[in-house]
Amino acid sequence: MANAEHSGRTAEPFVPAAGRADPAGRVDLAATADPADPAGARLRAARLGLWLVAALLAVRQVVVVLGTPRGERLTDLETWVGPDGVLHVNGSLYDSTRFTGTPFGGLVLKPLTRAAEQALGWGWTSGTLLLVAALGVIAARNLPRPPGRRTALLAAPVATSLLMLSLPVRNAFWLGQTSIIPVLLVVVGCFVARDWRATGALIGLAAALQPAVLLFAVLLWFTGRRRAAAASGAAFAGVTLLTWAAMPRDSYIYWVHHLAGTGLGGDADALANQSLHGALLRLGLSGPLEIGLFLSLGAAVASLGVRRAVRYARDGQLLLAVAVTGCAAIAVSPTTWQHQLLWVLPAVVGRVGRRASDRCLWPVAVIMVMTLPGDMLLPHTAALDPLRDNAVLLAAVAAATLVPFLPRTSPYYRKPIPAEHAPPVPARFRRVPLLPFLKRVLTRPNLLLELLLIRVTYAAYQQVRLAATGGTNSGGRARAETHGQQILDSERLLHIDVERAVNHWVAGAGWLRDFFDFYYTSFHFAVPLTVLAVLYVRRPADYRWARASLGFATLLALVGFWLYPLAPPRLMPGLGVIDTVHGVQDFSKPDYGTLTALTNQYAAMPSLHFGWSLWCGLVIAIVARRQWVKALGLLHPFLTASSIVATGNHWVLDAAGGAAVVLAGFGLSYLLLGPRAQTAAGVTAATTAGPAASGSTADDPAPPLTPTPTRARTSAPRKDPAPR
Repeated sequence: MANAEHSGRTAEPFVPAAGRADPAGRVDLAATADPADPAGARLRAARLGLWLVAALLAVRQVVVVLGTPRGERLTDLETWVGPDGVLHVNGSLYDSTRFTGTPFGGLVLKPLTRAAEQALGWGWTSGTLLLVAALGVIAARNLPRPPGRRTALLAAPVATSLLMLSLPVRNAFWLGQTSIIPVLLVVVGCFVARDWRATGALIGLAAALQPAVLLFAVLLWFTGRRRAAAASGAAFAGVTLLTWAAMPRDSYIYWVHHLAGTGLGGDADALANQSLHGALLRLGLSGPLEIGLFLSLGAAVASLGVRRAVRYARDGQLLLAVAVTGCAAIAVSPTTWQHQLLWVLPAVVGRVGRRASDRCLWPVAVIMVMTLPGDMLLPHTAALDPLRDNAVLLAAVAAATLVPFLPRTSPYYRKPIPAEHAPPVPARFRRVPLLPFLKRVLTRPNLLLELLLIRVTYAAYQQVRLAATGGTNSGGRARAETHGQQILDSERLLHIDVERAVNHWVAGAGWLRDFFDFYYTSFHFAVPLTVLAVLYVRRPADYRWARASLGFATLLALVGFWLYPLAPPRLMPGLGVIDTVHGVQDFSKPDYGTLTALTNQYAAMPSLHFGWSLWCGLVIAIVARRQWVKALGLLHPFLTASSIVATGNHWVLDAAGGAAVVLAGFGLSYLLLGPRAQTAAGVTAATTAGPAASGSTADDPAPPLTPTPTRARTSAPRKDPAPR
């Protein structure tokens, strides 16, 4: 059916006609690249580097698993190990609810003996790595046709690396689960098998291991492959009945007593169960109401998911059709543990959005959801608990029912509306910018993507702060206090050791103490977020420039936290500094202070309290039009510097370090990306409107981002330097 127009005959929907006529046609661009082509040579070098990254990720997985003590690694697989050191031969699979597989899975593994026990480490882990690599290669070879040259060369190592990083694969490695096998069986059946019997047998076997996969038989039926659909149903029924005959007690426990595995492996309302059933239980629903709602929602998701998958299969987006069906299967299964959630990741191939600036929102969101824990995606607030606890499920349901993936017939599928770029701005140095392909964009980026990136960046910032002392504050206390003494000695040498004097003077003035305490605790996040929000709405081009500078500065600060943990004045024993914000410290305890359980109190050098405030002040001074606004912006870093010293939270040299990383951030932004695009926008506006109409020049400190409407146009033709 799909791609039948290219072959003149009916084609199987999961095996493109071009692929059958020439099996190598899927990577012709990679195979026929001219060795003398410099661009091709760079792409091949990039491909080799990406495969090296995938190999390093694979080695890391093996090291992590095999480096974990026995009893803590491969815990699900080792439920098979009996008291005599061999795998279970007698007794029920479900004597312990730790085993969550189907009876057929147990029937396959049950004959294994001591050799299997020895293979639980190297054998199982290495075999899983090979399965992941095979899955990545098959997925990359079945992207929508025809792929671009870059895609054909780089898709396989990128897909394999993403699989290695994904939470389901990492969880499967850690637990020793078989959840990758059903996914690979379905993918091989859909894209590799050339015969309807083989396709049906493979999908039937996959359903025998993971029953929700039987939804793919429905997809086969409605895409015209009815013999393959019937064969998959027959294979599933035959294998299940054979297992029932061989293991009647276990089959009854799994299919009847536990209702297709519900309740095995943990409580159904556990966070690890990312299905609609588990989500409804976590929301407090139970009994007939919850069951009825689950069945209704499951039927709706399955119906919409299969309907959309059929449409994408007929459109030629075969991998997306498989991913959408798998996402629907995740939702409708009574229990879907974390290691069974791999179906969401292939949905990254779907294209969403007509604008180029929106095109990366969906793939970035999917990759983040599939590679990062929910705590990093959303903050810990009660209102966001349902979203954070069900992030993967929501992504699966969205992919199956809501996300408007573009059809290949859409004019925006291959050519989205391009972003508006500023023309190049001459730099002071000949080789600036070092990354000329990152053009200055005048339009604002996607808001949801920006919020997600800000949240993930801040979560990583918190993790690095805490990890800088080995994960505990007490672990780095001695080193941090030694560094604190070094800073104090340096300040005494420079005659700027004013922290104790200023702190005691402010602590003695009640109104001043309250003011600095409030300023320290309230404006650290509020002002930078406000500046970013105003720039996003009013000055999109300046938003990108300022955001990049802030990101570089924060990254450099994280390096400082890691390399030089430093005790602030309030945590230096014997110095006598009063902690006006957090209260009296008990230095006799290893972990003292009210915040030591939340964050690293020794991440003082450089001071991002001052650094972020200086960034705000400089951005406001550069962008603002009115002088009083510029002065108000520069007042913020002055008050912040006073507050961090007065409250005993930072040394004076910490503020100097914060200033250094912020200036370096601006410098890196200029060096890598070139001058800010705001000046170029002024040139564009002046060119469009004319000098008399625009009333601005390239040196205007705050020129408009959009061309000023002209009252009278000249007859001379003009080439627009910023394509739209």
